[in-house]
Amino acid sequence: MNQLKEWGFSANWWRGERGEYWVLGQILLFIGFILLPVYPVVSLDQLSPLEKYMSWGLTGVFVLIAAFLLIRGGIELGANLTPFPHPKDDGKLVTTGVYGVVRHPIYSGVVFLAIAYSCWQSSLTHAIGTVILLLFFDIKARKEESWLKNKFSDYNSYQSKVKKLIPWLY
Repeated sequence: MNQLKEWGFSANWWRGERGEYWVLGQILLFIGFILLPVYPVVSLDQLSPLEKYMSWGLTGVFVLIAAFLLIRGGIELGANLTPFPHPKDDGKLVTTGVYGVVRHPIYSGVVFLAIAYSCWQSSLTHAIGTVILLLFFDIKARKEESWLKNKFSDYNSYQSKVKKLIPWLY
């Protein structure tokens, strides 16, 4: 129970003041993504051995990127880590390490993990699900950044230097 309080859970969670509904939406999207049927764009039987190895290699690259972003993002946030998009009251702005490459590495890591799964399964439905996850995290990050701008005066400067979700691109 103490961990929940540390993360900012309160008896008034239903008001959504810390972004509780964003977290609920995220959970529902994750469940939906997992339950999506696999509709392969190309059957693995139709691929040459070289194409199979290239597909697995690409999947591996995306898994490594996802793991790096998720793990480093969580470690570097440290005590600032919360499941909510609203920053903790005693939180500090983290702009170094992986946060110097992308502003929302945990969101990015989830998206790269979804890309990896889509590649591994060669699944059109999961590719569409990945796009939906990316759009969701883009909108959620906008809301989070409005709170961050209110809390940290130097957030605008940081925002102008570092990409939001895809390192060096977006």
